[in-house]
Amino acid sequence: MEVMVAMAILAIALVSIFQLQSQSISMSTDSRFMTTAALLAQSKMVEIETSSSLSNKSDNGDLGLDYPQYTWHLEIGDTQLPQFKKIEITVTNKLFISRGTYKLVLYKSTGT
Repeated sequence: MEVMVAMAILAIALVSIFQLQSQSISMSTDSRFMTTAALLAQSKMVEIETSSSLSNKSDNGDLGLDYPQYTWHLEIGDTQLPQFKKIEITVTNKLFISRGTYKLVLYKSTGT
């Protein structure tokens, strides 16, 4: 009887430990995505900021051979204030079913 109780306690403890390990791996994966996507979005934003034209446009692309699972989407549009443009970059990881999207928004003065 004592062996059965000990086995039940051990089973409950092991299930809890495996669940915590699984959750830890999931959080690590999410953290890695958020860090990578933020850096990629900032890099793409710098490219757009340094370009001479901030005309309204929409564009898509991938992030090359270094990050084949990542894609980006760019939207440049007007705001309610005519002297500002809204630049929105969305970075997506194609391998993620959910929570695989990171969005970066910048409001930039057109200089007028």
